[in-house]
Formats: sequence, structure tokens, C-alpha cells
Amino acid sequence: MREKLSKLRSAYRKYGLFGFLRRLRTLAAARYADLLSFEVLLHPRRYRRLLRQMLSGDLERIVLWRSSFGFQVPLFQRPQHIAQGLARRRTLVIYEADRATDGCRTLRKQQDGLWLFNFHNLPLRLLLMRELRRTALPRYVQFYSTDWRLSVRDLERFRAKGCKLIYEYVDHLSPALSGTGSLPKNVREKYAYAMAHPEVLVVATAKRLETDVIARRGGDNLVLSGNGVDCAFFQRWENYPFEPVFQRILDRGKPVVCYYGALACWFDYGLVKAVAATGRYSVVLIGLKYDDSFDRSLHGESGIYFLGPRDYRVLKYYAKAADVLIIPFLVNELTRATCPVKLFEYMALGKPIVTTDLDECRAFGSVLIGRSRAEFLQNLERALTLRDDPGYLALLERESRENDWSNKAGLIVGQLQRLEKN
Repeated sequence: MREKLSKLRSAYRKYGLFGFLRRLRTLAAARYADLLSFEVLLHPRRYRRLLRQMLSGDLERIVLWRSSFGFQVPLFQRPQHIAQGLARRRTLVIYEADRATDGCRTLRKQQDGLWLFNFHNLPLRLLLMRELRRTALPRYVQFYSTDWRLSVRDLERFRAKGCKLIYEYVDHLSPALSGTGSLPKNVREKYAYAMAHPEVLVVATAKRLETDVIARRGGDNLVLSGNGVDCAFFQRWENYPFEPVFQRILDRGKPVVCYYGALACWFDYGLVKAVAATGRYSVVLIGLKYDDSFDRSLHGESGIYFLGPRDYRVLKYYAKAADVLIIPFLVNELTRATCPVKLFEYMALGKPIVTTDLDECRAFGSVLIGRSRAEFLQNLERALTLRDDPGYLALLERESRENDWSNKAGLIVGQLQRLEKN
């Protein structure tokens, strides 16, 4: 109960009173109105036929993606990309969705091999589990390390029904990411369960996380599959009209230094203020206030422009208009184990990249690392000289293609294929 109250307080700070009340109302409707779905109860044959249609085709396996992230959220991140990548490799992905995030009361086809499914809908879920017993295909439940709803008891129920488990170890486990005062019980217990059961496939997204798994249970049934980028998406461009507030920033004529993503306690606000204090740049921040750190740290400093969040589909236009793209994170236990999705998207945008001294960023030749505040500022100047450098632009393109999401999903599928042969 304490964790839920902490999560509610965090949501209130993030969305404000009216936004919080709207989300609470939608969430309550999704959790309770969908629990007993008269639509499915009254038309079981219709949904049985739909489920059998979903389960048909040239498939090698079935993955139930069980984590409370949603598919149609503005931040299109690893869960959606990996789900799409698996679906393209003869894997049926049944992705957890609900009315709150996706407007999905039952199930809906998203693309070939990928269906959105409301697991809160009890009659529909029971129908699905019955239909799954009819197939001989390998079945998996894939879940996130940071998800705080699914419990170990839930995992044991899935295992009792013939499902194997895939644990996506995506970040250093921290209350800061969970939006709670302490690490949620289900997050702690699922981590302990995955570490204690070598038969659970662990997908680590960063080298430090991989090292932690090896230290606790060895290197078997483990795959390192970091974050990536949809390169094809960053090759499609149309005319996009910027709103006046952003156009005025561009018209000032100063080099634009841009960051997009969560604005949270791991963000180095002092470093950003130092960049703005030079008077040399326009610093543009795009994203969601994840906690109250933004309001505690920034107070209308000159040269810093906060635009709020932008949908994934148009975010690239703002970043493409910038001169340098940055990741100014504090270096701590949380960020040392972070593989930022935006890093690879920055590469695909063909823009110079400057970051702080993050473990996962050091692996790439296209990234200019600022190990101190002074070096970060020096690298901003160096980045400006690389904007049109053919060799540097070629390096950005190569590293982005090497880290396409299709390759990341392929690593997971490769491990599943090896397990299925045994």
C-alpha cells in the first residue's frame, strides 16, 4: 500500500492536479470495468475465433509481453521496438495493453505477428490460456525488471501453465526509476527470482547489468542485448512546421544544444546551467518532468528553453534542427548501468553527440565524452566543427546501423532458438 501511495504522489507531481485526476479515472475504468467483460462473456465464440486467427500462421514461438508500459504512449521505447523486432522473426508477440494507454478493451492487431491484448480482461485472458494449451509452440512470458505490478506468484502461475520466462534486466534497480520512496516489493522479488533460477532467460541491456548477472548465477541463459534505433524511421522526412516558440529559438542564430528524454534526478542540471551561462548556445530541453527535480533546479535561467514533451513521431524534427545533441547525466550507480535509447537515435540523426562519462557511451567512437564540466564544454566546441565532417558523419551512420533494433531483437531470438533445440 505504501508503494502505491508513493506512486500516486509521484504521478501527482508529474501531471498536476487535473492531469492526475484524469489519469486516475481512466486507470480505474481500465482496471475494474474491464475485469468482467460482458462483451466477451456474451460472445465467447467470436473471441475464440479471433484468438485462433491470432495464433495461426508460420510461427516458431509465442511471447506474452507482460509489463505495464503500454504501446501507444508518446515515448516509443525499447518495449515497443523489441516487440516489433520479435514479431518480424516468426514470433507471435501478445503485448500487454489496456484502455488507459491504448484504448484496447479486448485485443487488437497492431501488425503481423504483434497483437495488443488487455490482460486485465479476465474472461478474455481465460480464453487465451485455453487456446494456448492447444498449441505445441514454445511459450514465453517476457517481463521488465522495473515493472512493479506483476508478482512472483503471477510468474509461477504462468510457469505452471507451460510458459518459460524472459527477464529483461533493463536498468539498475532504483526507487528513482520506479517513482516510489523505496524499491517496490514486486521489483525486488522478481529480480531475486530471476537470479535464483538459471532456467529464466535474462536479457541484459548494459554491460554492467550483464556483469551483475554473471556474478550472481553465471553466464548461462544470458544474452546482452542493449538498446538501439529504428534506422528506417530516421530516414523518412516530411515538411514539419515548428511552432513559433521553437522557431524563435532557431532564429536567434546561436548554436542549438538539445537534449530530449526524461528530466529527472539523474539529470545534471548544474552542467546544463553552465552550458547556458557561456552565452554561446541556446539549450533546448524536450521531455517530461519525471519528478520534481526540474522545478527544484531550474528557475528560468537565460538561454535554457523547456518545450515539454513531444510525440515520438515528431521529436526527430526538433533534434534534427539542433547543432549538437547531448546526454548530460550525473554519473552514479543508476546511470552507469543505463544504455540510453536516445544515444542511438542521436547517431541516426547524424548529429554530433556529447555526453558525460557514462559507461555505455564510452563504447562508441562517435561520442565525445566530457569527463569533467570543462571537458564537456570543450567538446561542445569540438562538436560544432564536426557537423559537416564526412568521416565523422560516416561513423555516426555506421554505428547507428550496427545498433538497429532488428539486430537487438535478433540476439534474443538467437538465444531462444538455441534453447529450443535442446
